[in-house]
Amino acid sequence: MFTGIIENLGIVKKLKPENGNLHISVQSNLSAELKVDQSVAHNGVCLTVVDLHEDSYTVTAIDETLKKTNLSTLKEGDSVNLERAMILGSRLDGHIVQGHVDQTATCIAIKEEDGSWLFTFEYDPKLQNVTIEKGSITINGVSLTVVNSEINEFSVAIIPYTYEHTTFKTFKKGTLVNLEFDVIGKYVKRLLEIRA
Repeated sequence: MFTGIIENLGIVKKLKPENGNLHISVQSNLSAELKVDQSVAHNGVCLTVVDLHEDSYTVTAIDETLKKTNLSTLKEGDSVNLERAMILGSRLDGHIVQGHVDQTATCIAIKEEDGSWLFTFEYDPKLQNVTIEKGSITINGVSLTVVNSEINEFSVAIIPYTYEHTTFKTFKKGTLVNLEFDVIGKYVKRLLEIRA
């Protein structure tokens, strides 16, 4: 489980395809604190540490993960948002995040608003995921509040701290991002479908 509060920006140092898998080596200040078998969210995708190096570590994304997330678009030198698993008993500063990406979305607009930014994203409505005004959404692992909720698009307001300390500063129109919709909302939606 995660909170959606990004701890560190990692840099992709090496990408090694193997059959349908992709081994991703990431340089990060967190590397020295990690152990093999630990879970780390990469742009919101929960991956297991499989190898440790002096200032980096390696995780493996399987084919299914690559098909459903933006990890298949990574290039060496790219930044990724990193968060280690939450510690039970600590404050939950973001919201409950599983690290299981529901689908991707495309950034369709960026508007600077006198000290903050409004980012708008469009996603495929066929999967029937929903957002609600002032509800929670995770974008590339960042816990955010939805504004301007529509059937297949929504916006989020980004403060300067979040802009500077996450991959949001690299986004432009057309950027593909990972979305994890609010887990409580997903359960409510499923219960309503069962009862319908």
